Parts: sequence; C-alpha cells; structure tokens
Amino acid sequence: MEKIQTQFEKDVTKGLTDYPKHLPSKYIYDQRGDKLFQDIMAMPEYYLTNCEFDILSLHKTEICKAFSHDKGFDLIELGAGDGKKTKILLKELVDKNYDFDYLPIDISQNVLDELTEALKLEIPEAKVQAKQGTYFDVLSELDEYRSRKKVILFLGSNIGNLLHKDAIVFLKKIQENMHDEDVLFMGFDQKKHPQTILNAYNDDTKITEQFNKNILRRINREFEADFDLDQFMHWETYNPETGTALSYLVSLKEQYVNINNLDLQIKFDAWESIHVEISQKYDDAVVEWLAAQSGLKPVKSFLDQKGYYKNYIFKAAKS
Repeated sequence: MEKIQTQFEKDVTKGLTDYPKHLPSKYIYDQRGDKLFQDIMAMPEYYLTNCEFDILSLHKTEICKAFSHDKGFDLIELGAGDGKKTKILLKELVDKNYDFDYLPIDISQNVLDELTEALKLEIPEAKVQAKQGTYFDVLSELDEYRSRKKVILFLGSNIGNLLHKDAIVFLKKIQENMHDEDVLFMGFDQKKHPQTILNAYNDDTKITEQFNKNILRRINREFEADFDLDQFMHWETYNPETGTALSYLVSLKEQYVNINNLDLQIKFDAWESIHVEISQKYDDAVVEWLAAQSGLKPVKSFLDQKGYYKNYIFKAAKS
C-alpha cells in the first residue's frame, strides 16, 4: 500500500528537486524556530516589532473604537505568535469593557498553548478560543462567525511573506468571508533605507541565520536527512525598486544530501541556493493596488513615529 505523503513531505520533495531550489518558510517554525523568532523580534536591528508596538500603544483607543460594535465582536488573529503586541489591544478592550471574544490562530500549537496560558495570568478577563492551523486552513472557517462583527487581525507585516499574486489570493479569501461591518486590521512594513532593511534580516549575532537554517534542522530530524548546516551560509538581498527582501541558504561546496525517509538524494553545486523566505516592503500606492485587486478598501491608517511602518484598517469594497 502506497504511503500517503504529508504536505511537508510533498513541499520538501518538490522544493529540493525544482530548479532553482526553494522551501516554504512556514516549516522553519517548530519549538526551536518559535523561540528563535522571538529572539529575532527582540533584536535592535529588527525594527518591525517596536514600530508596530509604537503604533498600537499610541493609537490603541482609536483602534479599539474602530473595532467596537453594539452587539460585540469576534477578534480573530491570523498568526498570533506570542501575542506581545496584541496584548496592548486586549488590555484596552478589557479595561473599556468591550464585549468581544479573542480567537488567536497559529500554525504552532506550542505557541498557542504558551499564549493561552500567558493570557490566563495577564488578562484573565479576556475570553480566548485558540485555533491551530495555517492561515489558509482557517480562512474557510471564518464564515462560521457571522452572528456579529468580525475583526480580523494580521500583524507583523506577515503579508510580506507572500508574493503579490499570492497576497491577492490571500486577501481575496479574507474579503470573501467579510460582511458589511467586518474589518481587517493589517500591518505593512514600509519601504525605507535599503541598509536598514538588510540589517533587520542579516544581524551580526547570526540569529536570523540560525532561524533560517532551522528548516534544514527539521528536515534532518523528521526525515532522517544529513544536511551539514555548517556547509550552508545565510544570504540576504533587498531590491529597493520592487521592495522585495529575499533570504537564501547557499551551499558552500558541491555536496550530496540524503533524505532517507523520502528516498531522495539531492545534489548541490557549489554556491547553489535554496530560497527560504521573502519579506516584501510596501508604500501606500502598492497597498491601495493590492486592496483594489482583492475587493477591499483602506479606510484608515496609522504610522509609527519613525515613519517605518503602517497599520491599515480595511473594509470589503461594495460591488
């Protein structure tokens, strides 16, 4: 009987046998990957976290008013992570006695468990219903929440992990599950000095390198592979014209890697790359174009004090 492959197995097989090679960044995240990403968010070079923290702290009252509704609302967060920034809004909502349920969604059950436990201690008044899964898995379930207003959160400029064509597909899926009063609150990292962007993904402490290499570590562990992590280097590029930052793992020599559980042997030429991550940067014109292509309209935006980052509120555009 033929073994049914998991999506992870399919994606690794396809990505490493394609040319050029690529692996989806979502597989970087396991317990170790989660911790490394939290370390990245704490780095001084990684400005995104502090900028969005700044926006939420400065504008929490206005933002929460935009979320509110007479009949209450469901606050649905895609890619909730550790919830550090979201807690600013949750505390404001609880303090002002808003009627809401918080539904954090993340691919990592480990992260959701930690977030749920933290909220019990820090904001016990918040009603929390965690859901594990990928964005696309749970988007189809959003229409279940139709009895009252939905507020969909997508923080951290995670939309930047998608090419524009994939971002439009993703945003359309959200828009299709939005009703007249629903809103989408989303962060977009803005175009800025190219060196500032490169530094955010190429830190001297090499935490980002460890983070990106964690996908190879996972393949070694879960598929009995023999990637030698020391024989791959992390390389970051940024194109100021397109606003696209790309992360690669580059083979330092000609080598063969065996992935025993998948019955694969992969050849790498010297300096051959694996594309592992994209981090797209935006300006207002690009955001407005993405929204128009997706059946959304921006109704409000909030800028941090440095002018590095924006959070936008969108509604579904009426046809």
